[in-house]
Amino acid sequence: MKKVRVTLLAIAFIGGGLALPASAQDANLGRNLAATCTHCHGTDGRSVGGTVALAGMPKEQLVQAMKAFKSGARPATVMHQLSKGYTEQQVGLIGEYFSKQKIQ
Repeated sequence: MKKVRVTLLAIAFIGGGLALPASAQDANLGRNLAATCTHCHGTDGRSVGGTVALAGMPKEQLVQAMKAFKSGARPATVMHQLSKGYTEQQVGLIGEYFSKQKIQ
C-alpha cells in the first residue's frame, strides 16, 4: 500500500511539473504558428501574389475563414486539410499575430 501511495505521489508530482510549462503562454507562439503560413501567404502574411495576404487582416475575419475551411463550407485546394491541424486557440493566436502585421 505504501509503495502504491509513493508511486501515485511521484506521478502527481512529475505530471504537475510537466503541466506548468505547457500552461505558460509562449510570447512567440502566435508568430511561430503563423510561420507555417509563409510558404503560400508570404513572410508575415505579406503575399506577393497568388494567395490572399494575411497581414493586417482582422483577427475575427481570419478565424471565421479558418472555421469555414475546417467545416468544408469554404472551398479550398489545401486549406481545408491544413485548417484541421489547428485548435481554436491556435487559430486565434495566428489571427492575432497577422492582425498586428503592417500591410505594405
